[in-house]
Amino acid sequence: MPREFTYRGYTLEQLQQMPMDDFVKLLPSKARRKMLRGLPLEHRKLLETVRELRRKGLLEKEVIRTHCRDMVILPEMVGAIIAVHNGKEFVPVKIKPEMIGHLLGEFSISIKKVDHGAPGVGASRSSMYVPLK
Repeated sequence: MPREFTYRGYTLEQLQQMPMDDFVKLLPSKARRKMLRGLPLEHRKLLETVRELRRKGLLEKEVIRTHCRDMVILPEMVGAIIAVHNGKEFVPVKIKPEMIGHLLGEFSISIKKVDHGAPGVGASRSSMYVPLK
């Protein structure tokens, strides 16, 4: 039997019905302060897009592209597919209830491991004297 998701003692349905002012009080301090200071224009546009798609019933089908890596994930975003820019490409992120309170950028990694190849001829002074096979 799967456990029901709760965030600080509230179910997902309760969080989605809760007024924004009450939900903000549940967030960790950094996210709470960010929300209390007001959202920038880009974040408000993203939130309006999510609300518009939810109203139309297309939230789970449409992909929303954004550069807002520092947007706090809210309960009304759960179920949306948001493509977050990582500096090179847009990485699709399916928003799950466990992501509430985190930032979008945490789920779109912006760095990747560097795999260096073998050094080629001319890479160093000593490689000039290596016989070629």
